[in-house]
Formats: sequence, structure tokens, C-alpha cells
Amino acid sequence: MGIEFLEFTIERAVATMPVEGNTQPAGLMHGGAYVVLGESLGSMAANLHAGPGRLAVGIEINATHTRSATSGLVTGVCTPIHLGRTLTTHEIAITDDQGRRCSTIRITNLIKRLDARP
Repeated sequence: MGIEFLEFTIERAVATMPVEGNTQPAGLMHGGAYVVLGESLGSMAANLHAGPGRLAVGIEINATHTRSATSGLVTGVCTPIHLGRTLTTHEIAITDDQGRRCSTIRITNLIKRLDARP
């Protein structure tokens, strides 16, 4: 997918992904590729918040695609909407090289304790 992480904190995570290689047959950025970028950012940010001994797993994701990128890079900026003990929700805004929003993704993750027992 060619995802490159540029910034990664609990409050903000940023990554880019090339349009080339992630298009549908018509040459437009594939909607599923937007979702891959969004889920990667949101799930990783939720796991950073969860901390040691806990695991965040996705339980819901949705996306609204409003523009189609055709070249260059898209950039995803992930910010938390809710950071709780057992649930997190993040919004990921994906923009093209001109800063135009292409997709808005929201992901909710459940935080589980990792059990050390076999």
C-alpha cells in the first residue's frame, strides 16, 4: 500500500499513501484504499492510547468519500474523538496534494486486556 507514517502521538497521527498502485480500473483512488489508510491510523493510535498489557481491536468503521484523488499522495490525519478505558473513537481526514478532503473515516476500537495465561 506504500503507507508512510510522518507523525504518531496519542493526540495526532499522520501518514501518507501514494495514489499510484492504489487505484480502481478507472484510475481513481480506490475507496477501499482510503479505508485501509484510515483503519491503519485509527487502530494504531488506539493501541498507543491503550498502553502495555492491553490491545485495541476495531469494532466499527465507516467512510464517506467526497473526492477522488488521481495522482500524487493522499495524507491521512487521525485525531481522537473519544479516548476511554474500554472504547476509543477516531476521525481520519484524508486529503489530496491540494489539501482537498477526499474521505472522512470514523473508527471505534474496543480496548481489551491481554491475558498472559495460555
